[in-house]
Amino acid sequence: MPQARTESVKSSTKSDWSGRWNRLHGFGPVVGLVLLCIAGTLLNREFATVDNALNVLTRTAFIGIIAVGMCFVIISGGIDLSVGSMAALIAGGVILLMNGLAPRGWSPYAIVAAGMGFAVLLGAVFGLLHGLLITRGRIEPFIVTLGTLGIYRALLTWFADGGAITLDNALSDAYSPVYYASLLGVPVPVWVFLVVAVVGAVLLNRTAFGRYVQAIGSNEQVARYAAVNVDSMKVWTYVLLGVCVGVATLLYVPRLGSASPTTGLLWELEAIAAVIVGGTALRGGSGSIVGTVIGAVLLSVIGNILNVTNIISVYLNAAVQGVVIIVVAFSQRRRG
Repeated sequence: MPQARTESVKSSTKSDWSGRWNRLHGFGPVVGLVLLCIAGTLLNREFATVDNALNVLTRTAFIGIIAVGMCFVIISGGIDLSVGSMAALIAGGVILLMNGLAPRGWSPYAIVAAGMGFAVLLGAVFGLLHGLLITRGRIEPFIVTLGTLGIYRALLTWFADGGAITLDNALSDAYSPVYYASLLGVPVPVWVFLVVAVVGAVLLNRTAFGRYVQAIGSNEQVARYAAVNVDSMKVWTYVLLGVCVGVATLLYVPRLGSASPTTGLLWELEAIAAVIVGGTALRGGSGSIVGTVIGAVLLSVIGNILNVTNIISVYLNAAVQGVVIIVVAFSQRRRG
């Protein structure tokens, strides 16, 4: 009996320490972001200005919106390596559609609205394609999205004949407010990012869909025994990600007014990094939209600090982000 009591005490103590570690780990991205902001302010006073903060958030919006969708996919135990190429093809498709509608007498604003709707629809179709190949075709997500990564970018390169697809100037003037306009002093992309994040958080934490996604990532077989339609839920996570890519792309197009083979390059890595840095387990089963948003902002802040200071070359931005990802992955290993 005393031995059993001792083992029980040890087990309880271990559980307490594990719980404390998980809680501390959850605050990690917030602490990291705060420390980075303090360091950036000390290194350069320009970092702490409102204009710079809005600039960082605006540039974060594209990756952040995609990361919200990626969070659902990773929590469910999946992955998508094609989102950058998908964004490039969507951008090219939207521009081709809008340029094709221009001679037909449509008003510029109607054409812009049609292009924006087409971006979301195309993203949803690509996400549906991924989901069906993974669930019905029984192909690993890594293989499916690695394949479409090359397909999407090759198709855009073909449509652009190796160059760039450029939006008509008259349409650019009508479309530019989607990126450059502000509401209450805050750029439109930041507002869209906020709305997407709130909707994502509600879906993940307040709906049956969110609970099913987490259950599938935790233990797919148990979820099946619990009468969860696993294949359907997985398909919907990829559709959701595709919609997020479409929303991010429709915000990005007016920024440059063109699409080229380099559009969206490495966006998939940045989106996955934001999700992982935000505390979502790469093996699936747990994660948060708030953490993902913080992770996306944190990575953007790292790049911004390198831009406004001369500590190291800005060319090492990806290297610094890589170190952060490895450290976070190591901490997840310890937590597991």
